[in-house]
Amino acid sequence: MDEGEGFVKKRGDGEGASLSKNKAKKDAKKAEKAERAAQRQQTRSAASSAGASESDETDPLSPNYGDIPLEDIQSKCITGRTWTDVRELSAEMKDKSVLIRGRVQTIRPMSKKIVFLVVRQKMSTVQCVLVVSKDIISTQMVRFAASLSKESIVDVEGVISVPDPKDPIKSATQQVEIHVRKLYCVNRNMYNLPINIEDASRSETEFKEAEKSGKQLVRVGQDTSLNNRVIDLRTAANQGIFGVKSEVVNEFRRRLRLKKFVEIFTPKVIAGSSEGGAEVFKLDYKGQPACLAQSPQLHKQMTVCGGFSRVFEVGPVFRAENSYTHRHLCEFVGLDVEMEIMEHYYEVCDLVAELFVAIFNHVNENCREELEAINRQYPFEPLKYLLPDGNVLRLTYDQGIEMLKEAGVKTEPMGDLNTEAEKKLGKLVSDKYNTDFYILTRYPLNTRPFYTMPCHDNPDYSNSFDVFLRGEEIISGAQRIHDLEILTERAEKCGIDVKTISTYIDSFRHPAPLHGGFGAGLERVVMLFCGLNNIRKCSLFPRDPQRLTP
Repeated sequence: MDEGEGFVKKRGDGEGASLSKNKAKKDAKKAEKAERAAQRQQTRSAASSAGASESDETDPLSPNYGDIPLEDIQSKCITGRTWTDVRELSAEMKDKSVLIRGRVQTIRPMSKKIVFLVVRQKMSTVQCVLVVSKDIISTQMVRFAASLSKESIVDVEGVISVPDPKDPIKSATQQVEIHVRKLYCVNRNMYNLPINIEDASRSETEFKEAEKSGKQLVRVGQDTSLNNRVIDLRTAANQGIFGVKSEVVNEFRRRLRLKKFVEIFTPKVIAGSSEGGAEVFKLDYKGQPACLAQSPQLHKQMTVCGGFSRVFEVGPVFRAENSYTHRHLCEFVGLDVEMEIMEHYYEVCDLVAELFVAIFNHVNENCREELEAINRQYPFEPLKYLLPDGNVLRLTYDQGIEMLKEAGVKTEPMGDLNTEAEKKLGKLVSDKYNTDFYILTRYPLNTRPFYTMPCHDNPDYSNSFDVFLRGEEIISGAQRIHDLEILTERAEKCGIDVKTISTYIDSFRHPAPLHGGFGAGLERVVMLFCGLNNIRKCSLFPRDPQRLTP
């Protein structure tokens, strides 16, 4: 008798029966899994032969199509074939033979002898056509093409044809057609799609036009899209959004390196709050209380105290946000900068203006295809970010409040601007100065973190600034307190237990240089640059108060 059997016998009848039920459930699950695997294999086999009413041996063209056996795509060999990107297909390639790989987006059988496929690769699509012809395309091959399922991955080999410019191809981005000679399925989609790419790609304009004509279109909601994010990411707009996001980061890094900034990597598990307040994720760190960093702020400053005069970081930031809004996330990517200053915190403002104008210029010049893809689904007006003299607009907090008062908007005295006030001020600034990008300086001290330097002429104000895009804040920055006594006093006044940030405080003892910096939220920058309505569209797998998966 083994140990397990003895254990069951020693238990009561009910407990033994419970274990038997568990074993039965496990066996049933195994059987169900095996049955599903067998069904998939049967479907795969049926699909593989769906293109022929006769056996492959009776079709002399059978080597030119079919499902590629698994063993042939397990890194078996290197053929040396040349592949062409779909986005590179152009009229200049007329009559040339090309080989592409992509996903089947649509399948349109026109008859037993003609089938059209639209194949997608990232944001680009191309129309492929199979027409029965002697020694090139058989009826079995056309049937095989028609049997493919959407989102299957295929290899297509064929000759480029250019249609009449008067009759452009409306179903694909590339204005050429591939006349297929060979077609192989690399990986067949064996499951029903939770959402269709065509439905997930629809613009609000399409819905309005359909409503006028009485047509019904499937609308894919945001939660449905995010629950099926892997499929949702395949839309052209999403490919564009994350292409733009990548370029923003690349240019951010490149420009700062040109200015002799050093990229740093600060810890994300820390002993105490880095910003103050309750928006912190607490955790147990080997028996010690700890939390996820709300920003790299403290370590950025410590690094400057350590002799690195100019530093930056691109990394995750964690905020235990309780509000479920269009612009807040519990985890986002921070673009953070810290630098020594010589005289005035406007040196940081100057850097912000120069840096982000360069980033906006770079995206406009280098992401045309991505911006067009976004604009097709989410139409937006190009960003206005420079004054006629080529400078970035700067206003003081008091000037902004005065503009709001003149427009009849009530604000809290010496308080931070709420979302409604920010948007209204953005509209007023846009109308008056014709810009969507501006800097607001000299905020009240009580609205800023404990490490912010008070103004020299009025301790109720601070040497700080926020930067706005289309009426919403994207950047917050300031001169930092470099004096140990003032810093300690401010931390205690803001309710921070100095013991939890003792190593940060100690770094100012020996002493610290004058310095300042800023932090920007990458997702918010991309959202507002592209005129999108929700920050979750700019987060690969967003984390908010209600979402921890996928």
